[in-house]
Amino acid sequence: MLSYQHIYHAGNMADVQKHALLSWVLAYMTKKDKPLSYMETHAGRGLYKLDSAEAVKTGEAKAGIDIAEKLGWFDADHPYAQALAEVRAKYGTNAYPGSPLIASEMLRAEDSLRLAELHPRENEALQEVLGNLSVIEKRDGAEMANALCPPNPRRGVLLIDPSYEMKTDYDAMARLIQTVHRKWNVGVIMLWYPILTDGLHRPMIRALEQAITDGIKHEVRFPPAREGHRMVGSGMFVVNAPYGLSDEMARLTALYNALS
Repeated sequence: MLSYQHIYHAGNMADVQKHALLSWVLAYMTKKDKPLSYMETHAGRGLYKLDSAEAVKTGEAKAGIDIAEKLGWFDADHPYAQALAEVRAKYGTNAYPGSPLIASEMLRAEDSLRLAELHPRENEALQEVLGNLSVIEKRDGAEMANALCPPNPRRGVLLIDPSYEMKTDYDAMARLIQTVHRKWNVGVIMLWYPILTDGLHRPMIRALEQAITDGIKHEVRFPPAREGHRMVGSGMFVVNAPYGLSDEMARLTALYNALS
């Protein structure tokens, strides 16, 4: 399905969790003087405007990044705060970076950036923002991951962030991670998933925990962004998590818990 557009949800509480952890991982990995590969299977458009009609309509950023910054969740030297500041300096105070743009801001000249986005309009917008700085494919993300892994250089990060519009996505993502991990056992694989009121994520996570026993699961809960909204939390499953990531996860958990 190609109906999903993240502009309606950019900057929500799920994005805050996902992007804070991704920024932390990239900051940790770029400290070492070794090149790395960064890949995304569902990249989106890369840059969002939180004053757009779509973002204002849902109010998810107001219930997300606006609250996190108002409460001072991220010091100025936190990698997520630094990425936000750099993007706003370039694109305006209402700009919000998706994960590809965060990665682009944090990666170095020797690192590689490869993105997949199948949605025609999202792909076109992504090309405008990052076409000169990355390899962007109009291609199924799972297909790209299977084709490229293990990448060169082998040290790297794969972010898997589907829309989960189709219930089959849950089973498909569990299979994808297991396949990629077998081929690329040193790669940091990060899977984001929504926590909905019907708990559709649970069988996927059980399957991953049974198959990859050293993976780390991080789940946070938050109030619905609006009445009747089904998403009440956000999760990340990380394979080959860098040292210290569990501490950042615990810090975020405490912050989210305080919301309720």
